[in-house]
Amino acid sequence: MIEVRKKENESASSLIYRFSKKVQQSGVIKEAKKRRYRSRLKSKSKRKISAITKSKRRTEMSEAKKWGIVLD
Repeated sequence: MIEVRKKENESASSLIYRFSKKVQQSGVIKEAKKRRYRSRLKSKSKRKISAITKSKRRTEMSEAKKWGIVLD
């Protein structure tokens, strides 16, 4: 929990500024945005299929680069 106490002769705007800086540095907002939407996990078979297609695509691209069809 983030806590900021008001200093002597400190304005409300500077207090809010210090608080917002502490919140940003702590990463609370980043974590909240990350947890806002929960991504669903793929099933094991779908993960395998996607891994196979990615590896096939990689090999095809490396072959195309070797033959000069695709440039870096």
